[in-house]
Amino acid sequence: MIKPIIETQGLSKTYGSQRALDDVTVSLPPGTIGLLGPNGAGKTTFLKCLLNLEAPTAGTAQVLGRSITVNSRESRERVGYGPERDCHIPGMAGCEYVTYCGQLSGMTFHAARQRAHEMLDLVGMGQERYRSIDTYSTGMRQRAKLAQALVHDPEVLILDEPTNGLDPSGREYILRLIGSLWREFGISVIISSHLLHDIERICDRVLIIANGRIVEHETMAALQARRRRVVELAPSGAVARYTSVLTEAGFTVEALSNGRLRIESTEDSVDWLLRLMRDHDLPPADLFSSPDALQGLFLQALEASGIKGGDAL
Repeated sequence: MIKPIIETQGLSKTYGSQRALDDVTVSLPPGTIGLLGPNGAGKTTFLKCLLNLEAPTAGTAQVLGRSITVNSRESRERVGYGPERDCHIPGMAGCEYVTYCGQLSGMTFHAARQRAHEMLDLVGMGQERYRSIDTYSTGMRQRAKLAQALVHDPEVLILDEPTNGLDPSGREYILRLIGSLWREFGISVIISSHLLHDIERICDRVLIIANGRIVEHETMAALQARRRRVVELAPSGAVARYTSVLTEAGFTVEALSNGRLRIESTEDSVDWLLRLMRDHDLPPADLFSSPDALQGLFLQALEASGIKGGDAL
């Protein structure tokens, strides 16, 4: 039986009259897990409670089998954390900072220094490691932040918006690295991000939070298997006739602002649409099958919780 890395039961957190977490009960197995939700949904509060940086108002949680309240230090010793905001120490060089973080985790100075350089190599930092971290670009600070989260060889890595500020090549490098941590090193990752494409690309499980509640928790494969199949087409002409033919065939057609037509279907392929085009002698059209699959799932979950799509991210 696979032991969960995170278990919560009725986890709640209030700030005055505001309820940031509302009776969150979930069990997360090892792997790479994407945490999604609109702004103010409770994602960061959830992560901070797991790290014992915020005390829950009610409920319980266990990280790697250890209670976050009874064994708070033990629950954090095997967890790495990369917060969304900068967490560097002014005046320190990058390698000094990562070394110091290793020492805070209980490593000797020599072991921490060696491990720090290994992790800085891993995240793609070169001679910049000897410069003051105050002079780093946002992307370089993100790399240093990831290095310090890994320096003590954690079993679980919690990352809050880890690709913020990275240029396309840097983002690609960090995404590949994060995606490899579970496959190659057995390090489970919980990644909170507003970039749905990143989550869809590297995660094998998704957790969606809205209004402080879990509204979706499923494997990526299962979510994609049950998603609404969507086809968008850009006709080269006769848009009104396309709409009429599709409507008469029983499909709901939505006209998009970019000139495309959007149709929901239960079919995995677009053969049905090609047949309609041929049988009714419709002009050619560019077809786009199931665009933004995870975004559609995300918006469906929010709609079910009473949140409008425009308020999402």
